[in-house]
Amino acid sequence: MKTKKQSSQCIIPGIPIPKKARQCRSNVKVLLIAFLDWQGVVYHELTQNGQTINKEYYLVVLRRLRKAIRKKRPILWLYNSWMLHYDNAPVHRLSFVSDFLEKHGTVTVPQPPYSPDLAPDYFLFYKLKMRLKGRRFQVIEDIKKESPRDLKAIPKLAYEKCFQSWTERWRKCITHRRDYFEGDNVL
Repeated sequence: MKTKKQSSQCIIPGIPIPKKARQCRSNVKVLLIAFLDWQGVVYHELTQNGQTINKEYYLVVLRRLRKAIRKKRPILWLYNSWMLHYDNAPVHRLSFVSDFLEKHGTVTVPQPPYSPDLAPDYFLFYKLKMRLKGRRFQVIEDIKKESPRDLKAIPKLAYEKCFQSWTERWRKCITHRRDYFEGDNVL
């Protein structure tokens, strides 16, 4: 299956445009919740079809995340030296969630509003999407079987590059006194 960019072509006046088959959208959809660090995915889960991410559900996810960190990153857990970076999703900003994290001594790194330079590179979803592209699933259970394999197939080096890039963008922002920058140029 080609991406939109790969399948683009030059249109010449007078020559008919070739027809392309259009795929219908899938009725089977799930939401991936993923927590990762420079070594890989620490915890992930796929929601049930139609699941709303509200404060009750998200607190259950955070409890599962804490168990996963304890198991997969025992040194970080032992010294409580892990941090949680948040985007500005509404559920992340709820006092109920903040109180839970504060109660458990979880340090959060907030995402400043309107700061695209400081957002992490969401490479994980792109890579997962490219691995799943063109595959059709009839039931959610099939997605739940395949997606962990696809997540594990993403090399550790990709996670390392993501975090190196993010750290470099934070460094540039601090160096340039919070001015916006693009590439190597300060705007």
